[in-house]
Amino acid sequence: MSEIALLTARAEQSETEIKHLEEEIKRLQDPQRMLADGIISPELDKLRTENAKLNYQINHLKRSLAAETQRKPKNMLSIGIIVEELFGRALRCAYPDLDNIPVMIQGSSKFADYQCNSAMVIAAKLKSQGVKVPPKEIAQNIVACLPESEYFSKVEAAPNGFINIDLNKNFVSEQISSLLQKGPTPPNVGIQKRIVVDFSSPNIAKEMHVGHLRSTIIGESLCRLLEWVGHDVLRLNHLGDWGTQFGMLIAHLKDKFPNYLSVSPPIKDLQAFYKESKVRFDEDEAFKKRAYEAVVKLQNGDEAHRKGWNLICDVSRKEFQKVYQRLGVSIVERGESFYQPLMGAIVKELEENGHLVLEDGRKVMYIPGAAAPLTVVKSDGGFTYATSDLTAIKQRLKVEKGDWLLYVVDAGQNLHLQSIYDAGVMAGWYDPKQVRVEHVMFGVVLGEDKKKFKTRSGEVVRLVDLLDEGVKRAEMKLMEKGRDKELTKEEMKKAMEAVAYGCIKYNDLSHNRNHEYVFSFDRMLDDRGNTAAYLLYAYTRIRSIARTAQVSPEQLTDAATKTKIVLDHPKEWKLAKCLLRFPEVILKCLDDLLIHTLCDFLYEVATTFSEFYDNCYCIEKDKSGKIVKVDMSRILLCEATASVIGAGFHILSITPVDKM
Repeated sequence: MSEIALLTARAEQSETEIKHLEEEIKRLQDPQRMLADGIISPELDKLRTENAKLNYQINHLKRSLAAETQRKPKNMLSIGIIVEELFGRALRCAYPDLDNIPVMIQGSSKFADYQCNSAMVIAAKLKSQGVKVPPKEIAQNIVACLPESEYFSKVEAAPNGFINIDLNKNFVSEQISSLLQKGPTPPNVGIQKRIVVDFSSPNIAKEMHVGHLRSTIIGESLCRLLEWVGHDVLRLNHLGDWGTQFGMLIAHLKDKFPNYLSVSPPIKDLQAFYKESKVRFDEDEAFKKRAYEAVVKLQNGDEAHRKGWNLICDVSRKEFQKVYQRLGVSIVERGESFYQPLMGAIVKELEENGHLVLEDGRKVMYIPGAAAPLTVVKSDGGFTYATSDLTAIKQRLKVEKGDWLLYVVDAGQNLHLQSIYDAGVMAGWYDPKQVRVEHVMFGVVLGEDKKKFKTRSGEVVRLVDLLDEGVKRAEMKLMEKGRDKELTKEEMKKAMEAVAYGCIKYNDLSHNRNHEYVFSFDRMLDDRGNTAAYLLYAYTRIRSIARTAQVSPEQLTDAATKTKIVLDHPKEWKLAKCLLRFPEVILKCLDDLLIHTLCDFLYEVATTFSEFYDNCYCIEKDKSGKIVKVDMSRILLCEATASVIGAGFHILSITPVDKM
């Protein structure tokens, strides 16, 4: 239940108690009524005491009710949710006999700030029951049942049955002041959840490539969103650090660096090392045999083979960390090897509960509705990816106490993951009505030829090369604008990296993750349109306005508490209403986990601000360029805009800079 709903419920309860107590006082003050009620010999002192107590209680309740009404919540109010809840109450009040009436609220239209379209649905329901009522009459009945509130300046039923809702300017002005004083705060999302997010997940001994880009960027942004609203998030990197390929790598390591146990091998290019071992594995039968023997020794815990495995993993970890550091990604390693010691117990549990079937020497688990069963144990007794994933989901549910599990994995894994989730339900590990377990899927990255993004030679694009190219192109773009002559070397480096990494992230996140998208440096570095380059320039420009007006941070802080935000100009009003939609956007992102909605909103904020700034002077100067007037209300509106964009940047993992 939201904050406004709780306040409403408390207020209604208090009003009921007040009425009851007022009736009791009247009864005590009326001897004839008391006699009629069977009180024959009242003891006056006792009654006076009781009367005083009741008066105290009623005054206390009235004070409590006033305090609840005036209490300012610590979370940003979602105006859309407030509108929905107030109209939901009005609908139930006006038509208590109708069940499941949808509260149909539409955002800003050319007629009003919000619009309620439920009257037509009610008219259709009543008509099906043989009762004909015009939609306008229904709309008028709904409006009549609306409680008085500070939120609206006008609510009226249109002839066609739509209810037009105009927000109260004083209320919006107060909300902007609150935003300035407290900063953008998350909407109320109720009880804190323990959320486990599985993302990125590259393979040891292979370099991160463009295929890891989406999982890493989307996963980081979702984690930031969930943490920002107050959830407890465990970020997990399900590394591919186990399997038969490690026998091949260790056998090659022993041949190439026989003294690896005492001298750390100088492996600089692990990808090349992997390719060398793969060629030998495919062409040399004796080597292949030794590779299989090495796997067995590794799995049996042989110390020398464990050390070789750790050496290979460490080389990969260092390379992965370089990429994560550049992208601002924070993640906890929890590779497949972590779950190896736990797999035997999972197989035993599934077997004992009758979930496994022996088929062609394999132990499989049939999932209703799935095209094929899960192979849990191979015919040679080895475990599979399914065994690892089943072990992982149980560990995350039972040991990590996850209330919500997210797997940020490409769409190609959908059928496999759905089978894992269904298997978890079959095994009794979780109830899908209580625990949210879902696949946050995404489409592939395409090149400008609309095919899978690859190098000219047909190889997968390394992520390091992609980031380097981004920085190089960002530098060229900044130099075209002459920024290298205006910025220091350190400022230029910060700007290059902010633009490059910000544009790569935003270009990914601004697309619906369920779709494929074309990767184009030219498009993403364009400072016109819905790009990070445009937003970063806009943010830097907005932040500079107060400096240009020679208003210090201390003066801004003081003005935020003392200056009323004036919203008389249509562009001021439009911008203020746009900023206050931020909590609604956050709630929508939490619901469907589609981050592009936030990107679209930030672009709307930036373009709406541009309209405001072009039409509303914040600073007036004389002919000599001297400042003669500063409109503090508008300067504060600029600061409110920057703070909302800044909060959005944080969620998107984009780092703004002071100078660009």
